[in-house]
Amino acid sequence: MKIVVNRVDVENPIVLTSFPGIGLVGTIASSHLIMELNLEWIGVVESKDLPPVATLMDGIILPPVRVYQSPKHGFVLIHSDVPIFPHIAYEMSEKILDWAIEIKAKRIYSLAGVATFEDKKRVFGAATSKELLDEIKDYVEIFKSGTISGVAGSILNECVARKFPGLALLGETLGFNPDPRASAEVINVLNRMFGWSINVEKLIKEAELIEAQMQKLAEQTRIQEMGRKEELPMYG
Repeated sequence: MKIVVNRVDVENPIVLTSFPGIGLVGTIASSHLIMELNLEWIGVVESKDLPPVATLMDGIILPPVRVYQSPKHGFVLIHSDVPIFPHIAYEMSEKILDWAIEIKAKRIYSLAGVATFEDKKRVFGAATSKELLDEIKDYVEIFKSGTISGVAGSILNECVARKFPGLALLGETLGFNPDPRASAEVINVLNRMFGWSINVEKLIKEAELIEAQMQKLAEQTRIQEMGRKEELPMYG
């Protein structure tokens, strides 16, 4: 596995990561960032263990795991269109940390979902240290107990091991069905944290269309997630 990037124009960027998980909250949020900000595609994550699929966008072939950048907003984004097999989650996280350190990134933020029985569209936050948690406590509800699964959780574990600043922003949702409204709330938190003004109106207005378009990926993700863990009251 390797991350192949042409160049990074952002000095000391934050790294946003998004992989399919509960409610596709992170995936929908990062897809919206790519389209709304017209992000520049700068690279890919290559691995023989990734699903053998290619994504189509207006007739153009796109590899399933891509890297984008926004010099204006000071971030790079790793976005996946496909669920990541559990057996490569650790290696994926390791490569992402290697690359983040190489480009002198300041922070890694995992964008994901968390299932609750209330669905108040809150955004929960978690971090690898008390100091980092203090940075986000005014913008999110602290995720006090539960688990964060998949690559999102694996990245945070790797951050802990290497003492690299890692955080998670978890949009509250009811389950595996695509949830654009939860994704919009995650973007709203990013807007407040960093002083951005990324419009989320399209996510809200086209929620039903997005839900329908993303349903197959949500089902693939559900099958994979349910096959590898016990049912828990809250998890990302």
